[in-house]
Amino acid sequence: MGRLSAVSRIAIPLAGALVLSSCGTDDTPNDSLQIVQNPVAVTAAVSPAATVKPAGSVFAVPGVKALATDEVSKTLVVAVSEPPSLRIYDLASLDTPKATVALPGPAERLTVSGSQVLASVPGKSLLAKVALPGGALETVPVAGQPSAGLADGDATLVSVRDRKVVEVLSKNAGPKTITGQIYSADDVLNTGDGVVVLDKLRTALFAVDLAEGKIGEGLRAGDGAANAVTDDLGRVFVTDARAGALLAFSTTPLLLRQRYPVPGGAYGIAYDRTRGLAWVTLTERNEVVGFDVRGGEPIEKHRFPTVRQPDSVTVDEQSGRVVVGSAIGEGIQVITP
Repeated sequence: MGRLSAVSRIAIPLAGALVLSSCGTDDTPNDSLQIVQNPVAVTAAVSPAATVKPAGSVFAVPGVKALATDEVSKTLVVAVSEPPSLRIYDLASLDTPKATVALPGPAERLTVSGSQVLASVPGKSLLAKVALPGGALETVPVAGQPSAGLADGDATLVSVRDRKVVEVLSKNAGPKTITGQIYSADDVLNTGDGVVVLDKLRTALFAVDLAEGKIGEGLRAGDGAANAVTDDLGRVFVTDARAGALLAFSTTPLLLRQRYPVPGGAYGIAYDRTRGLAWVTLTERNEVVGFDVRGGEPIEKHRFPTVRQPDSVTVDEQSGRVVVGSAIGEGIQVITP
C-alpha cells in the first residue's frame, strides 16, 4: 500500500499541470509536459519473425484491425481491413463466420453494448452500428474522423480524433459537442463512475463532464499511451507502448494508482471481469500476458506465445478464453489458459 500512496502523491500535481496548460496566441499548443514539440501518437512495435509456435488454435483471417466479444449473444466480432468488413463468429464455433458485414472502410475500434457492436470508421467519417448476432447494419455520419463509439443510455458518445472533441448523439435531443484541452480524441470509455477520453497525442487521460459539456481534469498516461480498457472497480488500465508499462487510474478523482513495468512492446489490452485478469499483448515479443490486477499491484498469472503482430486482444469472460488478432494476416488465435 505504501507504493500506491507514493504514486498518488505524484499524480496530483501532474493533473494540475495538464489542466492549467493552455494554447498560446498563435494557437500552437503550449504543454510543459510534452516530451517533444510535435508529438506523434504511438503505434505498435513491429513484431519479429515468430520463433515459437503460437499457443492454442489459430484460424485463418485476413489482417485484423480490432476484436470484441459479446457475452449476451455469445459472439466474437472481428474487424478486418481487406476487404473492410466485420466477421461475426459464434463463440462455440470459430472456424467459420456465421455472418459477414461489409463496411465502407476499415473499422478502427469495436465496442459492444446492448447486443450491438459499434465500429468506428474514421476514413469514411461514420460510426457503424451492427446488431448481434444477425449483423443488421446502421451507419451514422460523424463530422471528422471518429475513433471510437460508446453507448450511454439513449445517447451515443463518439470520440472524434481530428476535431479533438467528444460528440454526444441522441435520438431525443440534438447533438452536443464537448471540447477541451485535448490534442486528439482517440477513445472514449465509461468507467461506471464517469466517462474519460484517451488522448494519444498528449499521451494523457481526461475526465469528460457530460452534464457540464466540457473536458475536465487530465493526467499524463506514460510516454506513449496506446490502448485503454475499464474494469469492474471503476478503474482505467492503459498500455504505455513507449515506456513498456501497464498503468492503472482511478477516476473519482482521476489519479494514477499503479505503474507496472511490462517490457516487450505492451500494446493491446482486454479485461476479464470474471477473473480479474488484464490481458496485454507484447508486439516486440509475439506474446500475450495475463495479469491479476485485483490486488496492490499486477501479478503475472499467464504468458503465451502468439501469432505475429498481436495488435488486438479480447476475452470470452464466460469461458476465460483469450482471442488474439494478427494485424498482418496470420489469423486469430484462441487460447484457453
